[in-house]
Amino acid sequence: MPVPPQFLPDPLPAEPLALAAEWLATARSRRDQPNPNAMVVATVSADGQPSARVVLCKEIVVEPGYAGFYSNYSSRKGRELAASPRVALVMHWDHLHRQVRIEGRAVRAPASESDAYFRTRPWQRRIGAWASAQSEPVGSRADLEAAMVSAAQRFGTPVPGPEDDPAHAEVGADIPRPSNWGGYHVYAEAVELWVEGESRIHDRARWVRQLQWTDLDTPPVSAGAWHATRLQP
Repeated sequence: MPVPPQFLPDPLPAEPLALAAEWLATARSRRDQPNPNAMVVATVSADGQPSARVVLCKEIVVEPGYAGFYSNYSSRKGRELAASPRVALVMHWDHLHRQVRIEGRAVRAPASESDAYFRTRPWQRRIGAWASAQSEPVGSRADLEAAMVSAAQRFGTPVPGPEDDPAHAEVGADIPRPSNWGGYHVYAEAVELWVEGESRIHDRARWVRQLQWTDLDTPPVSAGAWHATRLQP
């Protein structure tokens, strides 16, 4: 059931990510939609062509200030992030009348963190990560299914089927993380929070900060204070 909109605090909080993380936690707990952590990731190619797709936001970490998701590093998004780490994120919850926008730079998560998360995934999805060369052409669905069979044989598991099928319960096979699969941390340089209002008079505010970088492949070395501004709808 939809909930009444709750407008942004006045005065605005000193930093926005705690509130964004609270909104994400609320959406997860309510489960008004099948994937309450669905998040649009927009990237740009080396020649300036934008593209966007939906992934799952795994966390919003208030300090040092990033949103995290996982993907194939060799996919289109992975190649574009390697060429230009600038990224924009959007999460929208109709039932909560809320939206979060984040703009920043993506840095690969530490390998140990990606390894730990990969081990928590159902074994069927771990097999799928080995079978799929994400974003690459495939001749037919049969070719993709053959790749799944080959990956299952490699790690000594059944061929993956429905995850809720008792015949495909957890197996004990060791399925390590592929080296081209892992996490990203998108360090926020700008955050916009939006609450739906009557007559399209929405409640919006934008926070910006300066991040100091020494290497775009590693986390920022320091972060300035957030500066908040209310925006007209």
